Amino acid sequence: MARQLIDLSMPVHNDMITFPRVVRPALVMYETWQGFAERIGAAKYGVDSLTAHYLVVIGDHIGTHMDALRHLREDAPGPEAIPLEFCYGDGVCLDFRHLPKGAGICVNDMKEALAKINYTLKPLDIVLIHTGAGKIQDSEKYLTDHVGMTGQATHWLLDQGVKMTGIDAVTYDPPIWAMFERKQFWEAHRVMMTREYYHLENLTNLDRLPPFGFTLSLFPVKWVNSTAAPVRAVAILDGDQDGAR
Repeated sequence: MARQLIDLSMPVHNDMITFPRVVRPALVMYETWQGFAERIGAAKYGVDSLTAHYLVVIGDHIGTHMDALRHLREDAPGPEAIPLEFCYGDGVCLDFRHLPKGAGICVNDMKEALAKINYTLKPLDIVLIHTGAGKIQDSEKYLTDHVGMTGQATHWLLDQGVKMTGIDAVTYDPPIWAMFERKQFWEAHRVMMTREYYHLENLTNLDRLPPFGFTLSLFPVKWVNSTAAPVRAVAILDGDQDGAR
């Protein structure tokens, strides 16, 4: 049967919700179809419509993106050095939608989520954290109404051999208000200061995935020395799998 491809990527546009202090992108028409034909000289020969161009100004943490080690370490490489073998592999989707807004996902939460689907992690599994926030990406609530990972849970995933994870929220950690309330700041991110691992933020459509048994393709753009890079994240399911849940 035919494979099913599920797009896990957030749309990028001028009015999108972005993390605080991350400037929204600017996608602006630079040259129209007719303008290019005129300026290149083809219009005088009867070819009055050719190729249009946009000028795109975008930060490295816009939309669905992958954080590089350089996000936390000044002396570390950017996305160009992320190993490709970490970006393609077996996916596992863990559901934490039942946790209260602002919660930090702990090790016991991870173990309970895995027990619920009767799955044991193996090295290089790609683990997706389903918070439900992917459903509200066009709302200001996207910045506040989600859960996130703790440092301890992140270390635990790495101890199981996981190198790549992702979340359908604006940050991999709990929302800003919860971090300040607990005086615990970006502890999951800060794991990158001492260990090699990578995560994606701003995923969507995780509710269309089964708990496991699918493949993920998560290759970042090869930007050099930036702190993150955009990803067109795609889940690949066999034709006999039911992606809805």
